[in-house]
Amino acid sequence: MTMKFPVYLDNHSTTKVDPRVVEAMLPFLTEHYGNAASKQHEFGWVAEAAVENARTEVATLIGADAKEIVFTSGATESINLALKGVAEASSSEGNHVITAVTEHKAGLDACRNLERRGFRVTYLPVDRYGMVSPDDVVHAITEKTIMVTIMMANNEIGTIAPVSEIGSLCRERRILFHTDASQSVAKIPVNVSDLNVDLLSFSAHKMYGPKGIGALYVRTAHPRIRMAQQIDGGGHERGLRSGTLNVPAIVGFGKAADIARQQMTQDSERVSALRNALVEGITSRLEETWVNGHATHRLPNNANITFKHVNADQLMMDMKDIAVSSGSACTSASAEPSHVLKAIGLDDEHVLSSLRFGLGRFTTAEEIDYATGRIAETVKTAREKSTHYQLIQT
Repeated sequence: MTMKFPVYLDNHSTTKVDPRVVEAMLPFLTEHYGNAASKQHEFGWVAEAAVENARTEVATLIGADAKEIVFTSGATESINLALKGVAEASSSEGNHVITAVTEHKAGLDACRNLERRGFRVTYLPVDRYGMVSPDDVVHAITEKTIMVTIMMANNEIGTIAPVSEIGSLCRERRILFHTDASQSVAKIPVNVSDLNVDLLSFSAHKMYGPKGIGALYVRTAHPRIRMAQQIDGGGHERGLRSGTLNVPAIVGFGKAADIARQQMTQDSERVSALRNALVEGITSRLEETWVNGHATHRLPNNANITFKHVNADQLMMDMKDIAVSSGSACTSASAEPSHVLKAIGLDDEHVLSSLRFGLGRFTTAEEIDYATGRIAETVKTAREKSTHYQLIQT
């Protein structure tokens, strides 16, 4: 098979839509184009049935009940709905939220919005692997704490948090627990009951589905979650998210969830092996190069690597035949160094020398073989051109 360029290794930012997902969506763009809220005719009935089937598929993937799934435009909206919706509904009971410094910007910015509205937010530190301590969560809890929000797996360094333990601690204290599982769902097993979560955000385009559609899991019992809606309108999605449903995208989301449920284990094993080959191929060729994040509690498709004495942005410019990133795609407009890498102890120089590699379902061994050689060659060339690097070598 002829390899296509550029080689795509940025699957944390988004994934290619699986052809099976596209096939499932197409009829709902052309033939079954009804509004799922139209209750008076067959076009609406067909659309509604397709939405509810997809809702079941999405719920099944995370061990939830279909009625606990609220469709949104994506994980960012889901996170905002969870944090702001719960905070507003619970303001008479408390005004304190706990999160971590390494959260996705969607969560951090939502928390800062709550601070501007009078809520108090505690931002927990992480260790050098990016891990949040459950003990730190417990020590931060006060009588005014209404919610803890900790992401399941970090989008930059891939570290998987002790979500189940944190969720259990929150449940014992009757504090709601939300997790951003955008990078986790369809990559590692996610079961809302096992994880002790009350709310969970995720998105289709991180799991080979279409962009512009996501979901928020909202527990309906033990406890039943009270939330304030953030979008006013026709009362869709149990009154939590008004707006005409994006039926084709929802159908695609459901199909992507069904595929993930069937082949997640084999996908993860294959991608993990390729990731390990990538890391070994790079680090064995280059000195002063290391992987950031936890060595074992990490996503199977992630590798965040620091290349000392090399500027990551220049490195990406010098190898345009490989698509990677220097951090979260959601903060790419910012010139500031990664807040995640700084939080685990890297100084600005090393933060700006780091690249994120995200492998996926369609990554091939041939692509990894090419990438390892190309990256090593480009880094060596960059270092040879660096006056600073040459001085310290002499």
